Amino acid sequence: MLVVMLKSVITFLVVFFVIRLMGKRQIGEMQPFELVITLIIAEVACIPMNDPYIPLYYGLIPIITLATLHIVLSFVSRKSLKARKILSGSSVVVINPDGIIYENMKKMNMNMDDLIEAVRTAGYVDFTEIAYAIFETNGKLCIVESEQAKQQQQEQQQEQQQQQQSGGEQQSEPKTLLPLELVIDGKLLKENIELSGADTAELESVCDEKNIKLSELLYADVRQDGNAYFSPKYGKAFCRKLAITGGENW
Repeated sequence: MLVVMLKSVITFLVVFFVIRLMGKRQIGEMQPFELVITLIIAEVACIPMNDPYIPLYYGLIPIITLATLHIVLSFVSRKSLKARKILSGSSVVVINPDGIIYENMKKMNMNMDDLIEAVRTAGYVDFTEIAYAIFETNGKLCIVESEQAKQQQQEQQQEQQQQQQSGGEQQSEPKTLLPLELVIDGKLLKENIELSGADTAELESVCDEKNIKLSELLYADVRQDGNAYFSPKYGKAFCRKLAITGGENW
């Protein structure tokens, strides 16, 4: 029992020193090779602790080796751009002013549900407010807000300040609009179409105007005021006004 305790303490101290040596990054900030090394270290550290008959150095030597490998790879990554690209990859733009970039999503093995979740996690729900969305090498999503969205926010803030300074009655704040998905990956979301009161024939007519098939539509949504956003798999995104009857349903 004492041997197991001593092994555990020594292993803990070694792993603690190695992790400190690797830096203070959180799991979500690690590069791919750093995450792999960390996971292997965690697995290797358990080997001598679980079995009292396995020598301690069976776990310590691999840990020290992996730590040395991390230091070497980090040094090479700092000195060489090519090595950095191989080890860490490169950032990928998934949204630009022309809309959602389907080809880049395929390269990352992403689907629209993954992108919607990532965008919402970043604090955005409306694709029309986004000028650029970039997936960094550590997996985090960086979003650049569109100038139109910035101007609208500034105008609303100025109106509120003017009302406060004039002492007049405050007007009711504009209603926040929540996009409702109608099409994802070329497939109609019938439940949402019924909820919004949108007409499938109108959606097909909008696609015909742009010479695209409904199956070629990567994403489409609509807001409570009927303004809709369409992003085809190939081609520029565009907006249209839809005649919906269920704007108060969500």
